[in-house]
Amino acid sequence: MGANDSPVRLDLNSTVFQKHLFGLQKPERNAAIDTLRMIRQLTWGQLYRDNGLKWEKIVSVKPPQGADALYALRITQARRCTAYRDGDFMRFLTIAPDHDGTYGRK
Repeated sequence: MGANDSPVRLDLNSTVFQKHLFGLQKPERNAAIDTLRMIRQLTWGQLYRDNGLKWEKIVSVKPPQGADALYALRITQARRCTAYRDGDFMRFLTIAPDHDGTYGRK
């Protein structure tokens, strides 16, 4: 099994990510949870090809220590979040209040 054939495992343990997720209004929070549930059913290869998630590398923000790169993906219709790949885990970091906030600019 190649690295892109393995299932995506979620790490939602970032306190900042949790604060952002639990701070969303109920309809948006439910949409975010639906997205997380969907991601759990994907392999890494499927995630990379999914046009709805729009997984893309963020070059304007330095990745956290130990991460090769930081990525943005759509978690709801209106919001993007940041995450990075660590083996089979997608480690979530933030949910931006607006699109530009994901990329470190205002």
